[in-house]
Amino acid sequence: MISEGIKVSVETTYQPDFSNPLQSEFVFSYHITIENHNAFPVKLHRRHWYIFDSDATFREVEGEGVVGVQPTILPGKSYEYTSSCNLNSEIGKMNGHYEMENLFNKKFFFVDIPAFEMIVPFKGN
Repeated sequence: MISEGIKVSVETTYQPDFSNPLQSEFVFSYHITIENHNAFPVKLHRRHWYIFDSDATFREVEGEGVVGVQPTILPGKSYEYTSSCNLNSEIGKMNGHYEMENLFNKKFFFVDIPAFEMIVPFKGN
């Protein structure tokens, strides 16, 4: 998905070594690639997540930057990072937005983060 000239791609992975299904704790990592398709550099200032769990719980997480940094992404370049999310059930989804700044004109704008699912893989016999 491209929003405001920024493409956001997400890949998720279930983390069984950090999960405890008997305690309803399911941990997923997600790897995000942010590509700048604009003719100007951008700076990522903030993130805002909406997290939906299949046990009917919902939460929001927001804060400065991503994984402790506020990266600048030059035109035609990308930035990648990996983070994690814990759920109370085997299925959930996330979406949200980044607040970014056009470093040429100093204007702020929002970039959509497409919804992505987190699903515990089924085990075969």
